[in-house]
Amino acid sequence: MNVTLSATLAANEEIARRRRAGQRVLNLAFGEAGLPVHPALRERLAEASPENSYGPVAGAAVLREAAAGYWDRRGLPTDPELVVCGPGSKPLLYALLPAIGGDIVLPAPSWVSYAAQADLAGVRSIPVPAPPGEGGTPDPDQLTGAVLRARAQGRTVNSVLVTLPDNPTGRLARPETIRRLAETARELDLMIISDEIYRDLVHDRSAAFLSPADIAPERTIVTSGLSKSHALGGWRIGVARLTSIPLRDRLLAVASEIWSCPATPVQHAAAYAYTEPPELVERVAASRRLHGVVARAVADRFARAGAGVAYPQGGFYLYPDLAPLRRFATSGELASALLDEHGVGVLPGAVFGDAPGTLRVRVATSLLYGEGEEQRMAALSSERPIDLPWVAASLGHLEEALAGFTERRWFAAWTPPALAPASP
Repeated sequence: MNVTLSATLAANEEIARRRRAGQRVLNLAFGEAGLPVHPALRERLAEASPENSYGPVAGAAVLREAAAGYWDRRGLPTDPELVVCGPGSKPLLYALLPAIGGDIVLPAPSWVSYAAQADLAGVRSIPVPAPPGEGGTPDPDQLTGAVLRARAQGRTVNSVLVTLPDNPTGRLARPETIRRLAETARELDLMIISDEIYRDLVHDRSAAFLSPADIAPERTIVTSGLSKSHALGGWRIGVARLTSIPLRDRLLAVASEIWSCPATPVQHAAAYAYTEPPELVERVAASRRLHGVVARAVADRFARAGAGVAYPQGGFYLYPDLAPLRRFATSGELASALLDEHGVGVLPGAVFGDAPGTLRVRVATSLLYGEGEEQRMAALSSERPIDLPWVAASLGHLEEALAGFTERRWFAAWTPPALAPASP
């Protein structure tokens, strides 16, 4: 087993180190929501702060009921007894691997922690490319062959994972793709894990959201949390919607040995959030709009520089291909050059499962909103957030960096006649 520090966390710490040393660095590497906590949630956390006893492993009843109501309102009737809460959706995803058992099919590319968690759990992952122009879902046309080949080798393959909308690409799988994936999962007897932590941040109004739980509820586990929609990354709270009592019991057995129970005060605030009171619905809507405006503005800069980029549809990510701008041997070298030469931090596509020579990078746009609460709230309420001085300055920094890449490409491609090598 060779598991290293998560690439996203390592990049964030390196950028922070450089900033402390006085370097000007644009942080496009870390997928934090980049917004302040709503005062209503702060109040409820403070109210519950005296509660310091261990709670149920599955989470408090009030939180499980609130999470069930959240899914009910999205057309997914949910029994609170089949809801399990954890300290973030990330540990829930990890605990599901031994609870389900067998190997897992992952979309390629996919979030850095999926494959790493599989390695930690002793599970082998099977990467299957997403359909062209989509993200977060293994191509149904390739899924059957990948699973049958693995099973012919004696492997047990029990599950497939999707991310809706996707990290790293910011794209959303089309409803027809999800329907075909659910049908294929039935044919192959696969459980589906649907990571929907960005569901409420779909900002492309033309994009239709369909969960595999709408099509195959008997075999679809849905995970979510508040770190993205409510900017509560540091509070660590997540929820899972399960398919059966036996699966719930296996998951709780794993959870009882890892985290015992989620933090009680955070559960109290999360239960309020999942009831979706008007002030939080309004905040999520404002953040969704902000994420979309800034992510598209960043995509514009890459497109104008000549990079290949599919415009983001949800969350705060995009996944441009920089091969047209400047040639490198690997995406790791490309990301290092952007950071060292131009002060722009991104993540190489290789950590998301791309072949090293594929020159794509993951760009996270949500730390462009400002350096403190005042600036971030101004961005959240602005009709034109990209015109705010600090946001405009960051976009200008990115344009300069991409222009530098383009100029260096043309310089490298041109050889002065006096230095041209002789013909053989």
